[in-house]
Amino acid sequence: MYTVAPTTDDIVALAEQALAAIPARLAQYLSGVGIAVEDVADDATLDELGMDDSWALTGIYRGTPIGSRSFDDIIRQPDVIVLYREPILLEWIEGGEDLFRLVRNVVIHEVAHHFGFSDDEIEALEREPE
Repeated sequence: MYTVAPTTDDIVALAEQALAAIPARLAQYLSGVGIAVEDVADDATLDELGMDDSWALTGIYRGTPIGSRSFDDIIRQPDVIVLYREPILLEWIEGGEDLFRLVRNVVIHEVAHHFGFSDDEIEALEREPE
């Protein structure tokens, strides 16, 4: 499908498509969640997660968990799923998986971790039909 590396805009489009098709039990919590794509995680993000290798991080959910929100909240940053383009493309090249499916799984994985799902529950979500 691609003759050159997918662009940031290509990854955004795939992520938006994946977010629109996310399993219903997660979708109810995602109104207003944004999508951002960066080439790789910055040093501050890696430090925050205790990671050394920017190639190992394909995405992160930044936001306030539903259970931690309050009507008393002062202005908070909007929730956003950040995808890291270059690690995703590396995984795509090395694994040979369909790029949409890979992006979809990263989106589902980040959303599910944000809401406290176990690794087994996340794997089950990733296997659900698109």
